[in-house]
Parts: sequence; structure tokens; C-alpha cells
Amino acid sequence: MLINRPFWQQLIEKAWQQKSIIWLMGVRRVGKTSLCGSLDNIEYFDCESPRTRQLFDDPESFLASQKGKRVILDEIHRLNNPSEVLKLAADHYPEVKIIATGSSTLGASSKFKDTLTGRKREVWLTPLLLQEIKDFGNENIQHRFLFGGLPSFFLTNHLPEQDFKEWIDAFWAKDIQELFRVEKRYSFQKFTELLLAYSGGIFEASKFSAPCEVSRQTITNYLAILEETFVVHVVRPYSTHKPTEIVMAPKVYSFDTGFSCYAKGWRELRTEDSGVLWEHCVLNELQGQLQTRKINYWRDKQGHEIDFVLRHARNNFLTAIECKFTNLSSNLGQSSINKITGNFKAFRRHYPQGKNYIVSSNIDKPFERRFDDIVLSFVNVKDLIQGCR
Repeated sequence: MLINRPFWQQLIEKAWQQKSIIWLMGVRRVGKTSLCGSLDNIEYFDCESPRTRQLFDDPESFLASQKGKRVILDEIHRLNNPSEVLKLAADHYPEVKIIATGSSTLGASSKFKDTLTGRKREVWLTPLLLQEIKDFGNENIQHRFLFGGLPSFFLTNHLPEQDFKEWIDAFWAKDIQELFRVEKRYSFQKFTELLLAYSGGIFEASKFSAPCEVSRQTITNYLAILEETFVVHVVRPYSTHKPTEIVMAPKVYSFDTGFSCYAKGWRELRTEDSGVLWEHCVLNELQGQLQTRKINYWRDKQGHEIDFVLRHARNNFLTAIECKFTNLSSNLGQSSINKITGNFKAFRRHYPQGKNYIVSSNIDKPFERRFDDIVLSFVNVKDLIQGCR
């Protein structure tokens, strides 16, 4: 049974109003095929099927036969020249509405010689948003943390440990081997698993060279591949005051809390685990709902840090976001409050314009509190997204 996903369906319909070609991207098993199947009046073609690939021996005839239709080209990278098909459709058959799906950015594969700049709209399907978990039958956020946000994983009642392992094997076999030239399976998978386990930490390539038995440059190349395929998210430091700020060290996050828990060996969650997993979920919300990877963090050389920073089109207007699983205004001591406010004060000394958010899971209605010259807005995820749009 297909589950209705109105946020994503509306996003696709809006994108189709702007361009006839949509590139629907996201990791393996994130639900791209099911989402396409939930749309009205679609013609579905699985490009992994040899019979489907034969249809594209004459792409013009195929496109002419689909005039006025809404067409899904699933796993389009399996075609011999997928970018040629999409370019031909955009330029000469705009009345054919197409969704092409893939597990990476369009430019990641050498098969895509043309990234269709100006001819397409991109929709990035992320793991389940928090507003969706009720529709998928479980509102327990701890379940979302531990089982993750891939729909088939989230829907199970027993921790799908074997499915996590099989996903990693399939990712290597079907995504990496088909799209990239990576030779050392052990090294690549070891690096992937280490990144998932250390998710949310500062990335230093040299630390991974020895355990993965490859050079520092190879580690850097592996990271770029994992970022292109959405398996990790590289959050880079925001800086314009280089003498006092961290400028080079990125933070790397797993694409999914479930995979991070699996890589850490967590089979059940302690109270103290919720903080870092909540941070991952907030990042997923920002990426999915705002459809952006332009998210930074901030840290200075005195140790002050802001979890996420968003830069708006208006010059010098920065949104600062701190993630706290539970509402800290009511259950933390004064020393903890001082630390949090100190981080915001240090940030605003450099960047005075913008909103300051503390986002928590247990806030029903947003409210503000003033700490000296700093005003902090305490919000839930829904109100955070509204404030960031």
C-alpha cells in the first residue's frame, strides 16, 4: 500500500510547473520509486529492465509516443546516454513531463555529459521528515532515531540489522561500481562505516588513512563520492573573520540516524544519545524542507560554537540555530544557560544581524527570552522552518 506524502507530492507538482524535467535524487531505498507511484496519471519505466532500455534505441520515437504524458524514468543512469535523452526531451518535447530518478547528483556520473543547466528542476528526497512519521504509523521519535528514516526500515517492528548491512553492500554494488571508479572495496566500505559511526564530528582526513589502508588524498576522494551520493553531508564552517574563527575543519554527518546508530553498535538508546541524534534530525529537516545544502556551522578559536548557520539572500543576515532535544529553558542549570547564551553572544559580536533559534522536540508554542542583549527564540521544528523560509 502506497502512503500518501503530500509535502513531496506538492513539491514535485510545483517543480513541474516550472520545468518539464525533474531530477529526483536521494539515497537508495529512500522512497523515490514509491513516491513516483503515488502521483496521479503517470507512465512508469524501469530503466534497469533490458526491455525498457531497448525503447531508447530511438529516443525521439519514444518521446513522441509520450506527448502530453507524465513519465517516470526510474534509475535513468542505466541508459547508455541518459543526459542526451533528457536534453532532447527538454528542448524538443516540453509537453512530456519527466521525472528522472537517481541516487546521486546529476553531475556525479561520467554518463551525464550534460547536467542540463537551466533545463530541469531538482527535488532532493531526504529520509522521513518528522511531520511524516505519523502517516507512517509511529509517532515515537526514539523509533525514528534508532530505526532511521528510510521508509521500509522505519515501518518494521524489529531493528532491521541485516537490512542495514545489505544496504551498504548494495550501495557499493549498484551505486559506487556503476557510477564511480573505486577499486578497493574494503577501504571504501571501512571509511563509510567509520564516517557513519563518527557522524557529527570534525573531519580530519589523516585520521582515516591508516585504518582504511589508503592515502590521505584517496580519503578525500572517498568523501567527495559519499557527499555526491548523499550518504554523508559535509557541513563547512562559516567564517569571514579568519584570525579568530575555525575556517577549514568541516563537520560530517550521516544521512540517516538509523545508519549512524547501526555503525555505533547501538541497539537501544540512552537518554544522553538523544542530543546528537536530534541534531541529525534537525539537519535533515532543514535540507528536506528548504531543499538546500547551503548550511554551515560556526566555531571560534575560544571554543564557542553554533550548530547550524543559514545565510539569507539579504546581505549579512544570518540565522543561528542551536539544537537541544528538550527545552533547555526549564530544565538546565544556570551554568548550561550561560554556556548556550555565551555561544550566541560570541557569534553575534561578529554577525549582529539575524535570528537566534533554539530548536527542541518538546516545545508546543514558540516563545522568546532575553539574556542581556541577546534574544533567543525557542521553537519546534515546524516553527523553525517557517522562520527560515
